[in-house]
Amino acid sequence: MCARTVREELILVDGFHAVKHSLRFGAELVDIVATPDSDWRQLAEALAPDVLESLAGRLRTVPEAEFRMVSAGRHPTGIAALAKRPQYEAPPERNGERTAPAVLLEHPRRLGNVGAVVRVAAAVGASGVAVFGDADPWHPAAVRGSAGLHFALPVTRVSDPAGLAGPLVVMDPEGEPINTAGVDSAALLVFGTERAGVSHELKRRADRLVALPMQPGVSSLNLATSVAAALYYWRLFK
Repeated sequence: MCARTVREELILVDGFHAVKHSLRFGAELVDIVATPDSDWRQLAEALAPDVLESLAGRLRTVPEAEFRMVSAGRHPTGIAALAKRPQYEAPPERNGERTAPAVLLEHPRRLGNVGAVVRVAAAVGASGVAVFGDADPWHPAAVRGSAGLHFALPVTRVSDPAGLAGPLVVMDPEGEPINTAGVDSAALLVFGTERAGVSHELKRRADRLVALPMQPGVSSLNLATSVAAALYYWRLFK
């Protein structure tokens, strides 16, 4: 994994599952709060007994008004945390040579989709997720969408993808079908928007174009679904 430092920027970790994963994967939490009616203890006992002791020792029960000062909104589970945001000094890779693909999202439009991509990337064991564009991958909406799995792998934003380590594999409908092209473990998989796809500039830089086969008349997939399909293909056939 690339070198990691922490800057003093706090991010919101909203909801039980996000807090649970932040604890499991070593997030530096500065505060954990819950409302008096939160069911966090029952959830931890049933779904995450491994974090129950840590939660019980660190969590503060606060009035609803104070909770809303921390949380962006009243999450149904009534629990939230503030964490220091990890800063990664380089695009996602491990020791300069990837042993699992990394994902680059070009100008994603929906933060919930970014979070869903991080969630599936963590589940599959990808090297990391990078965003090129204005979207902040550590926005609270993205962290909620990943259920806090941002802390399970490097997640960063890049200002220029030109220097990213390859091979650069662009997912594009005109590419070679993934079942014949395969996915290299060292690949940086590039995904564009559902409407426009990957930019012509990145396509020109690509080492190869790869497509997910679809039925005639189906023009695109949801971003997170496309990432999941490509990554699970790699995992099944690596």
